[in-house]
Amino acid sequence: MLTYLMKRMLELIPTLFGITLISFFIIHLAPGKPTDIFTELNPKITPEAREKLEKYYGLDKPIIVQYGLWLKRIVRLDFGESFSSDHRPVMEKIWNGRKPLIERRLFVTFMINLLSMVVILIIALPLGIFSATHQNTLYDKIATTAVFVGFAMPTFWLALLLMILLGVDLRWLPISQLRSMNYDSLSVMGKAWDLTRHLILPIFVSAFTGLAADSRFMRSSMLEVIRQDFVTVARAKGLPERTVIYRHAFRNALLPIITLMGLSVGSLIGGSVIFENIFGIPGMGQLFYMSVMTRDYPTVMGILTIGAFLTLTGNLLADIGYMLADPRIRAR
Repeated sequence: MLTYLMKRMLELIPTLFGITLISFFIIHLAPGKPTDIFTELNPKITPEAREKLEKYYGLDKPIIVQYGLWLKRIVRLDFGESFSSDHRPVMEKIWNGRKPLIERRLFVTFMINLLSMVVILIIALPLGIFSATHQNTLYDKIATTAVFVGFAMPTFWLALLLMILLGVDLRWLPISQLRSMNYDSLSVMGKAWDLTRHLILPIFVSAFTGLAADSRFMRSSMLEVIRQDFVTVARAKGLPERTVIYRHAFRNALLPIITLMGLSVGSLIGGSVIFENIFGIPGMGQLFYMSVMTRDYPTVMGILTIGAFLTLTGNLLADIGYMLADPRIRAR
């Protein structure tokens, strides 16, 4: 088992290298340069000034040389300086250590997505199991219809509808940011409740699509497992149906869900771009969107590298989950 894990961890290095190489070249294939942000709106800019800017940012060098210099810094966990006007280090912009923990971009994105994954697991797994054990009933048909609606509904459209209904019309929930303007004057319980109210809509929107997908996968996997011979034998022994389902069938039906949850780790940043910009949440997704719009190559590459690392880590965690859930994999 340890040998297998070590082998999988070593495989992460060349995979991560390949992802960064492809991402770096694709970003530089996009039309325009980061210096255009400073020069296009300034009619007095001279060609010499343009050249100086390109030289300052290292854009005058061949792209392979630029990648080599960037890779050399990455080995030291240094993503370089941002191309934006503040010229702050990329890691400082991502971590944002000057602010309280609750306002740091990496922590905000991680917290919201972790909570949404917990919501998905708590709701989707029981829904899928109950739908599988009550196949073709009225509940199963209603759940199937609701899931297809969930798949078809665009996330941004759902977010806007909820903002209008719950935030503007009913005024039940706030529709932007992570805390109210009077947050600092609130008590400890008041701060906790204020933060909770701000997180309800982003977490629900983030979890909505995953909730529909995981419940369907759980249903399909459970239907396949409960038809196998070992489940029939367990029932023939007179075991209670609850024991048969949750002790014998559930563990075997969990393997596809482990795959989904492992892959969803890498979508923490990608999925956050939509709802963080809609709800005005200062997280990694919002920073990524702003960096793309301003052609801030170092920040974009820094976030992409972190996203790639999270994806590979999620795959590794999925492999570990396989071994914990299925003894046959550990025996190999």
